[in-house]
Amino acid sequence: MRPRRVVTWVRIGGGACAVALAAIARPTSASPAPSAGAIAAGPALEELRRPQGEMELAGRLWNHVPGMFAALSQAASGWPRINAGEMADLMAYLRADPARDAESDSAKGQVVLLRKGCLKCHRLGGEGGRIEPDLAERRADYDSAAAWAATMWTHTPAMALMATRQGLSYPRFSGDDMGHLLSFLKQVAATTPPRRSGTTPAR
Repeated sequence: MRPRRVVTWVRIGGGACAVALAAIARPTSASPAPSAGAIAAGPALEELRRPQGEMELAGRLWNHVPGMFAALSQAASGWPRINAGEMADLMAYLRADPARDAESDSAKGQVVLLRKGCLKCHRLGGEGGRIEPDLAERRADYDSAAAWAATMWTHTPAMALMATRQGLSYPRFSGDDMGHLLSFLKQVAATTPPRRSGTTPAR
């Protein structure tokens, strides 16, 4: 797969974004140890470029956002905004390919939703936590892995902070978890009637 705009990460965040994205990968034995007081930026950005699924990469982004946010906060850098188009370009640059993702299973996605404790904060069909919008609603960020990952990138720092304040463990996703979860949410959203304007979900 040929990347469409390999400079997207530079344009949207410069060095700060490079530091954040480098934190996605685990440091290798060849990676130099950070000096005292330095931000643990992880390996070079090029080391992140490997064949992988798009939903797999989305899961890696979710898992490491808290660490990225901490690194950028230490550097007094703002959190870079990435829209769905830019995320698609970034995924292409990092060699993410949807063909490498396993076939999604909505039944497994429901299990993931429950096991990860998502409903402790989020709402689904009017049940669960108080964070809106309701995950059962039809949403544009369910349309693609890039849109989903861009939404998570934008909102996950706040969600991680909220989980910490509430004494909840920040969930981690592995393997095909993220793909199964999104499949389930899309299935639920497809069968949920649109909420009429001006109405609020039941509490």
